Amino acid sequence: MHYKTPESVLIVIYTPNLQVLLLERADHPGWWQSVTGSMEQDETPLQTATREVFEETGIDTAKHQLRDWGYTNQYEIYECFRHRYAPGITHNTEHVFGLIVSEQTNITLAPREHLSYIWLPAQSAAEKCFSPSNQAAINNLLKGSS
Repeated sequence: MHYKTPESVLIVIYTPNLQVLLLERADHPGWWQSVTGSMEQDETPLQTATREVFEETGIDTAKHQLRDWGYTNQYEIYECFRHRYAPGITHNTEHVFGLIVSEQTNITLAPREHLSYIWLPAQSAAEKCFSPSNQAAINNLLKGSS
């Protein structure tokens, strides 16, 4: 079995007027989040962020402003996702990024991963996220500390 690496990225995608893109998980309808994904072997966090944004939204980060926000989160992996990790792995390290896009950016979802997407004002987006670290990242954007 191929296990996920307990190191991942979170990328908050937003417009200059702080509209934030959220994706609805296919494996948990009603759970909304920013782009996330586990690092592959020998990938840097930046490479993972670039790959995951393209896979999940169709956005080419080279045409926009992708920035490492310079911090990581440590969190306990949700019980419902632990089977994806090697036995005994309970925590994940998450590298946080932001991606500024124009308001006309087209989104192409990966249907196996997400059911739908929505653009929301940052405060509403933070409130809609199921993940506390995702909420915190969007709140940091609102505070201008990203």
